[in-house]
Amino acid sequence: MKTRQQILDHLRQSPNVSVLITGAGINGIGVFRDLALQGVDVLLIDRADFCSGASAASSRMAHGGIRYLENGEFALVREAVRERNRLIQNAPTLVKPLPTVIPIFKTFSGLFNAPLKFLGWLEKPAERGALIIKIGLMLYDAYTGRQRVVPRHRFENRSQALRRFPRLNPQVRYIATYYDGLFLSPERLALQLVLDGEAEGPHARALNYVSLIGVAENTVLLRDELTGSTISLHPQLIVNAAGPWIDRVNHHLGLSTRYIGGTKGSHIVLNNPELRAAIGDYEFFFENKDGRIVLIFPLFDKVMIGTSDIPIDDPDTARCTEEEVDYFLEMVGRVFPDIPVRREQIVFRFSGVRPLAYTRARNAGQITRSHHLRLDYCGSMPVLSLVGGKWTSFRAFAEQTTDRVLVLLGQSRRAHTRDLPIGAGANAAALKTTADFSAAEISAMARTEKIVHLDDLILRRTLLAYLGLLNRPLLEQLADWLGEALGWSAEQKQAEISRTTNILVHHHGVSW
Repeated sequence: MKTRQQILDHLRQSPNVSVLITGAGINGIGVFRDLALQGVDVLLIDRADFCSGASAASSRMAHGGIRYLENGEFALVREAVRERNRLIQNAPTLVKPLPTVIPIFKTFSGLFNAPLKFLGWLEKPAERGALIIKIGLMLYDAYTGRQRVVPRHRFENRSQALRRFPRLNPQVRYIATYYDGLFLSPERLALQLVLDGEAEGPHARALNYVSLIGVAENTVLLRDELTGSTISLHPQLIVNAAGPWIDRVNHHLGLSTRYIGGTKGSHIVLNNPELRAAIGDYEFFFENKDGRIVLIFPLFDKVMIGTSDIPIDDPDTARCTEEEVDYFLEMVGRVFPDIPVRREQIVFRFSGVRPLAYTRARNAGQITRSHHLRLDYCGSMPVLSLVGGKWTSFRAFAEQTTDRVLVLLGQSRRAHTRDLPIGAGANAAALKTTADFSAAEISAMARTEKIVHLDDLILRRTLLAYLGLLNRPLLEQLADWLGEALGWSAEQKQAEISRTTNILVHHHGVSW
């Protein structure tokens, strides 16, 4: 692996690069790996850590988006189902089949509203009944095609449902069970893609904590966020994969755009053994009383609940609010009315902004989840902005972007990612669901996984924060081990502990 200092030194000595990708969320990382496979000289940067922005706030579902069928987005669902299947096959250590249950309280509701919504004449349909859900699941199964990566859906009546899930609301009329995919750790998958890309050769380099701050003619100015020093770079082409911050990056490039009109999605993680036992290893995916599609999700031995869909102007302000927490706790009662859920059971909360295309749609749920490219020019330098997209379909979006980049560079594709394994050499220790890490394991991560800050380790290289496994003594122990591996002084170590504590308290509601 190329060290951070080696990459910085190389850029100062050789500032010419074919492609600069700004934004190391899943879309930017996907493009980075694909371009690396083509032998393109490519640099990936992010102002923070890899997969630390919008991509860090996913619902951990590799899914086709069954609810988008109602909006008529058949091509989107078809692509996402295909990509879900590829993820399960190409990354079996990081993506698993996820059985998903839809509790259904009505039979014919929504039958006449759904066509109106499809035509765009109705923004919020009536509650979806069994017949509408059955039709949707039949289409969903059909998109899987002959490649039966996951089982087909099935319907069960009330008595069958209550035998399988005794704590389920007895007012349920049916349940439908279908399959999607579960990301065991989206952050680990993203990191593995970065490492896979760099492994293609010295032409592919990735840096976290480096930001794009300006441009002059064909020179782009970068800033090392650790030292404040600047680097002048001469890219032939820029890929703007900054997600919710795309328009802000374009502004730094002298471009006036309004491509993004994102919505905030929040989640909470509960330590509630009673609820965890009630759902088993099934996700419960259902419509709340207000029409919002929500989920109760098995996250190892914890339960994740989400998600909101709220328009937001500044992605840097995204936090899970107390009002959202109230909503999440209350919604559990619709499906499991006799299981108490309380605030003190929350071990972690998180929030992020979906980088959706700007639209004047009044209902956030109506905004398309599809993706597309926008081409601008900064002087004579092409700038490709990646608008929209879903975690599940990142590979397809990256493929489309790479093909466009290759045309602009006058090159040809020489390799494909469709059947390429991801994470074959992934660090199994990082997926531990306990806190028993060793100094050797932390040191190995520090050497091989581009860790810069303590929060990189606990939020994105391990599951410690998400599963509520941290306490003050453990945080200090991890800081000791990581600091020794990275050469921190005593003052640096204390600064990292303070920084991480502040992030946990103010961004994730963690208290000890």
